[in-house]
Amino acid sequence: MKYSLVIFDLDGTLLNTIGDLAASVDYVMRSRNLPEHSDAEYRQMVGGGIKRLVERALPAALAADESYVEDCVTQFRRYYVDNIDRHTVPYEGMPELLEELQQRGVKLAVASNKFQHGTERLIAKFFGSIDFVAIEGNREGAPLKPDPKIVNDILLRAGVEPSQAVMVGDSGIDIRTAAAAGIDSIGVAWGFRFADELRDAGATRVAPTIDTLREYL
Repeated sequence: MKYSLVIFDLDGTLLNTIGDLAASVDYVMRSRNLPEHSDAEYRQMVGGGIKRLVERALPAALAADESYVEDCVTQFRRYYVDNIDRHTVPYEGMPELLEELQQRGVKLAVASNKFQHGTERLIAKFFGSIDFVAIEGNREGAPLKPDPKIVNDILLRAGVEPSQAVMVGDSGIDIRTAAAAGIDSIGVAWGFRFADELRDAGATRVAPTIDTLREYL
């Protein structure tokens, strides 16, 4: 099926951001004499927003302390905002795919659990030539994925029926978001998770490569 609207996740789907996320959390951990983690470990921690990432990185006793977590989140944000694009790069072939879809008249959008300013900043840097109908990140008072509100808002703004839209993402969170909003989903296997997680979450299709994703879209 060819879709009228394609909604992309950001981290692990459009961009490989794990290096900058890992470096920023490690900065917080190191400054507090806490254990740091590998990129592979961080790949399993991301996806639920900054607070959840920090909670997962902290030792359990500290993660249960709300005020301590908030202090760490504030520290993370300050560092990450200044270092958000040092290691981040688009996945190979993704800029070209977005250009092709735009030329075909497909509407494009971003739905991320990354904070709004960071989402907009990365999209502007790496995909500035793409006219997205919506760039939705985490904002105060707005629920995170897998709550379907972010997708429902995009559908309304784009003027597209759910049957004509698809969510593309690298995690079970993205797949569940799509299901909750009543749209198709394509899991991408090059991101931070694994194909089995995407299938188990109920992805309509799983794309192992950019070329396969192109065929599905």
